[in-house]
Amino acid sequence: MSNFATTPHINVANEIGFGKTVLMPGDPLRAKFIAENFLENPVLVNGVRGVNGYTGYYKGVKVSVMASGMGMPAIGIYSHELFNFFDVENIIRVGSAGSIQEHIHVYDIVIGQGACTDSNWAKQYHLPGTFAPIADFDMICEAVKACKEHGATYHVGNINSSDVFYGDHVGVPEGLDSVYGLKKMGVMALEMEAAALYMNAARYGKRGLCICTISDHVLTGVETTAEERQNSFTTMMKVALDVAVAMENK
Repeated sequence: MSNFATTPHINVANEIGFGKTVLMPGDPLRAKFIAENFLENPVLVNGVRGVNGYTGYYKGVKVSVMASGMGMPAIGIYSHELFNFFDVENIIRVGSAGSIQEHIHVYDIVIGQGACTDSNWAKQYHLPGTFAPIADFDMICEAVKACKEHGATYHVGNINSSDVFYGDHVGVPEGLDSVYGLKKMGVMALEMEAAALYMNAARYGKRGLCICTISDHVLTGVETTAEERQNSFTTMMKVALDVAVAMENK
């Protein structure tokens, strides 16, 4: 394994490579925003398919940020390659999620302790029963600490990673039945990547964490714009970067 390597989806163009921790927003523009606004001396290290990856320094620690794209197959590919070919130990998904609980509001932060899913991702491992994808405990603790330091409103618990954004239930009254089922079980919010990240991390002895800002409320219809999601989720970004710094020597 090496920081200077080539895979089908990542081609490191210089010796800088990736840091021990990589932040992974879904949106390439959000990765660019994080690199340009928070990292010192950011350098473009990957540009394959326009999924740009950057490496720089935050509080003296080498940190990288690269987009994951949307959905579990996408983050599954990128996290697999980062974990197995580029000496990456920790991946933090920094994304958006839709709340399904009345007390969790737009711009609140949710920390995914576990990730329920309707995906078939776990079938590849040939496991008996049901596998429960969970985040790394040390990273959860550091995220909670950082949220408190930044004065963020945060929630820790279960999130749901779905394979679909536009399901066949859209516009059908009974389509919300599955959401209410998750809601009554205490699931905080809906997103599309964490379960695959957590399972890849477990499979390869690495660490994963999903930190999301609530971008919309599924039950009330309140939502943010694409520009707001790209540029204004700065507290979540600072929390994730603080986690990266804390994990450098763990």
